[in-house]
Amino acid sequence: MAARLGQPVVVENRTGSGTLVGTEAAAKAPADGYTLLTGSVSNLAINPGLYANLPYDPLRDFEPIGLAVAYSYTLIGRKDLPFNTLPELIAYAKANPGKLNYASAGIGSGQHVLAAALWHLAGVQITHVPYRGAQPAYTDLLGGRVDVFFDLSPTARPHVDTGALKALAVSGAQRNPMHPSVATIRESGAAPLELESWFGLFAPAKTPAADLARLRTEFTAVANAPDVRERFEKAGGTPMALVGKDADAVVRRDVERWTKLVRDIGIKAE
Repeated sequence: MAARLGQPVVVENRTGSGTLVGTEAAAKAPADGYTLLTGSVSNLAINPGLYANLPYDPLRDFEPIGLAVAYSYTLIGRKDLPFNTLPELIAYAKANPGKLNYASAGIGSGQHVLAAALWHLAGVQITHVPYRGAQPAYTDLLGGRVDVFFDLSPTARPHVDTGALKALAVSGAQRNPMHPSVATIRESGAAPLELESWFGLFAPAKTPAADLARLRTEFTAVANAPDVRERFEKAGGTPMALVGKDADAVVRRDVERWTKLVRDIGIKAE
């Protein structure tokens, strides 16, 4: 984007309260086309269901520039678990209620919401063990102190490839090329559930139409560049390159779907 816009692009990581601080700052930034948000399922589609008083509205306060890529999650488990597929896990959990546990990168994280939704729809009781980030979750999973964990497929892949962990299911609409022999959640019959974490760029609402048009033009060119698409695919992602109304439709669909599901399950952020 920097080369095509003819000016530097500075990435500023606003930490604090998960994704709330940075997302709120972007929502309240001047609508001049110079401040953009890296938006994802977590901060735009899941947060509205987690927080009763969210300091921004993902549909009212932002205009999508475009969605670049989507990554599915892989359900991974300890290599010594007595099951190798999601249906076998569900059967085991039903026969042994409360015996299994699952890690997440924190309450309200994508890993937590996806897993909780799956257990809710499958009708099983599996204990949540939240961590402060994915790295400590992996430490305990590899150390045999927790049983299963949903994480983005590119991050999960090395542990599966080395045999340190086993892959039980993937969360996308289709099988992930990284794990071609692993069935999707829906395909396995465990639950009518799909979730891919998309990533894209968003501008504050009321950004001038001319600025939005320019940003979308440059975004499309970058997202469709062969080397960029190849990089996404090698990392296990699905290139999207959606802009304008097409991107907006995906965001609106996922905000509606995940807000309802999070509230039905009863997950609340701390």
